[in-house]
Amino acid sequence: MIDPIANSIAVIGSAAFSGVMICIGVTLGGFWRSLPPQDFLDWFAVNNSFVARSVPMTVVPAFLGLGGSIWTDRGTTDAWLWGLSTVCMAIVMVMTARFFVPANRAFAGGKLDTRDVPRQLQRWLSVHAVRIALGLTAAIIGCIATQG
Repeated sequence: MIDPIANSIAVIGSAAFSGVMICIGVTLGGFWRSLPPQDFLDWFAVNNSFVARSVPMTVVPAFLGLGGSIWTDRGTTDAWLWGLSTVCMAIVMVMTARFFVPANRAFAGGKLDTRDVPRQLQRWLSVHAVRIALGLTAAIIGCIATQG
């Protein structure tokens, strides 16, 4: 039995995650690059927790919807699409745990040499663009899956 509610939550959660990531990358990323390195580190140490709160608000619904979609759509021809969408979001979570959490700790920890900040921030934003692309891909695949 296909569950349109789970399908909708999966797509909306993945798309909402992408929207949050775009806002972080474009709006905050532009702001961060405009700051002198020490000012960026100071800002990040004070405000990173506010930015980090937005991730679970979108990732949790995405995974709940994806799990529900995989479960309820099992046995259909579109079930593999929900699996593929879930793989995209799972890669995002691995990237977050392996790259972004340590990088954010380095920015917020006050131990990063200010000479390294521009290069590290550019790397952070470049990898972040991949996270955006994967989230959007998950949402698009989910849309395709809902079309049957």
